[in-house]
Amino acid sequence: MKNVFLFALILFFSKSNAQIDSLSLKKESRLKVVGSVLKNSILSVPGDFSEMGHEITSDWKKTAIYTTGILGLIATDKITTGFLHDKIEPAIDYSLPRFDVIKTKIEWLDGNNAYILYPIIGLYAGSVALNNKKGQTVAVNSFKSVAYSYVISHLLLKSVFARNRPQRPLNDDTSGSAPWTKDNWDFGNFHPVYFESQVEGTAFPSFHATFYFSVAKVFQMEYNNYWIPYTIATGVFLADIKSHNHWVSDLLVGGLIGTIIGRAVVNSSRKQANSNNNHVGMNNFKKFKMQKQLIPQISSAMVGLHFVGSF
Repeated sequence: MKNVFLFALILFFSKSNAQIDSLSLKKESRLKVVGSVLKNSILSVPGDFSEMGHEITSDWKKTAIYTTGILGLIATDKITTGFLHDKIEPAIDYSLPRFDVIKTKIEWLDGNNAYILYPIIGLYAGSVALNNKKGQTVAVNSFKSVAYSYVISHLLLKSVFARNRPQRPLNDDTSGSAPWTKDNWDFGNFHPVYFESQVEGTAFPSFHATFYFSVAKVFQMEYNNYWIPYTIATGVFLADIKSHNHWVSDLLVGGLIGTIIGRAVVNSSRKQANSNNNHVGMNNFKKFKMQKQLIPQISSAMVGLHFVGSF
């Protein structure tokens, strides 16, 4: 009898554990996952900018060092950019095959940009099909980083600094002719906000460097891997490098801004997700109810009330 009881007890706990495992492995519906990822993405927008500001203001000493370094890069741009034109660009002479899966006039989906954007689109579509929340989050965060790169680097900073692009070749004896220049301090060539690529006053910072490295940072943080995302971003960026027409400082500052954007988006997304989970937990706690019963208890030894709580 004892053995039968132990067998029944083991069977009961085994069944209970199986039920718990099946519940824990049960995924949310596809529509619910899609909605929760998009909702988190929207709710985290204020936090995105807060995180970007925090990146700059959390350590003023570090920010001052970076600012000094940027000024140093601009001051030496004639030397470094001339070296880039004469020595590095001829050695990096390759281009990527056209990747126009969808025939469109949208610049974002054209040329080398397609090697960054189409994989993100594919990741999102595949993650929705497989009901994979992680993949959807990475893809959405990448899209946000691209959008922020466009607004911050292309629309805002290029218009504020309005720096002219370097003339090619930079080290010859001819003088620069606008909108090209040989003056590395040729800022302040103000113009209307350009929504598409233009030459005049749009050198600083490099939008493509911001764009590519913001996405690389998102993938690096989400998948804890430096080599794959940064190798792809660098490989795509260096393809047809001459077409970028930037000072060296434009490229490095663009990459720095992209890194700040990507890190801020991921950190903000994680904080928002944790906030949502805590909010759900608090709601469940508030829904907790306990049923109370008071049962009279009379015996030869005592008279009292027996309290029973069930929940």
